[in-house]
Amino acid sequence: MPAPNIFIVYVADAPAAARFYGDLFDLKPVFETPGYIAFDLGGGISLSLWGRSNVDFAANPVRTSELCVAEPGGPEGIDALHDAWKAKGVAIVSAPQDEVFGRTFVAADPDGNLIRVAPVD
Repeated sequence: MPAPNIFIVYVADAPAAARFYGDLFDLKPVFETPGYIAFDLGGGISLSLWGRSNVDFAANPVRTSELCVAEPGGPEGIDALHDAWKAKGVAIVSAPQDEVFGRTFVAADPDGNLIRVAPVD
């Protein structure tokens, strides 16, 4: 049965977004073109950044999806990751808070794409 194995994030500038995500997650690209850059996440899964210069990202600022990072460090680990990302200058959309599934916060990449940090299920 087919299974999703590539997560594509639309960005205005693929090289700039690759620098952001590479620094944020300590990743190196495994495939690079001027408009499409992919990172291997392991297990046959990849994160790809697709430069969409013809898309006006400001025209539709509401985001309906998130990239989620499952953090195994408990509430303290989530708070520490929040502090580290904030110190790097990452835009924080929602400060750490307790939700029904545990401690979480939301950041955004330079194009406004959401990145949620939540506890491991």
